[in-house]
Amino acid sequence: MPKSKPVTRRKRRVRRRRPPYAVSELARRLDAAYPEVECALHYRNAFELLVATILSAQCTDTRVNIVTQALFQKYHGPADYLAVPQEALEADIRTTGFFRNKAKNIRGACTRILHEYGGEVPDTMEELLTLPGVARKTANVVLGTWFGKADGVVVDTHVTRLSGRLGLTSHTDPTKIEVDLMAHFPQEHWIRLAHQLIWHGRLVCGARKADCPNCCFNDICPASKLPEPTPAPAGKT
Repeated sequence: MPKSKPVTRRKRRVRRRRPPYAVSELARRLDAAYPEVECALHYRNAFELLVATILSAQCTDTRVNIVTQALFQKYHGPADYLAVPQEALEADIRTTGFFRNKAKNIRGACTRILHEYGGEVPDTMEELLTLPGVARKTANVVLGTWFGKADGVVVDTHVTRLSGRLGLTSHTDPTKIEVDLMAHFPQEHWIRLAHQLIWHGRLVCGARKADCPNCCFNDICPASKLPEPTPAPAGKT
């Protein structure tokens, strides 16, 4: 009796959403509109950037900058955050929201930085992800903004919203969105891409209402809602 052939399963091909325009043109317009954008958070070193980014979860950068103005005068390094009771830190960051969890994560990150990394913020994705309160978004912010390393793309609420509206992804999961953006754009654009999309989201493409008439992508964006042109009266051109 002939032996039956083993069943082989075909690998499913991942179909990545392609926008109805050349992504290189989008990149060119982003560079033209936002040539020298920077992180909106205020910081003086890698550790302060890490703390500010942890605080920015579910909070505006404006509010975080108000809080860190006093916070960074009181706490100068990881040891300072561990020298006070957690309740004291909670009080100092209360207005950023979720302050108990954020205080716990900041202190946990400080402990690991001191014990495992000699008091210095690590500069690799793998090591940053071992810190409490740090996922890929925070790690990408620190790596790209401070260390100049393009290991990925920062995906926050603005980047999520604009990536969908611009047809760059069909996903809502930040990790999958990041994978799509990394596939669409060259690595040398990854760091500034997030800052450009974030600023465009704040200034033009808001969550509640997009200012399509004043958007520099309104002729290529699939979600563009430009007013219909008024037809000329009969007999006139």
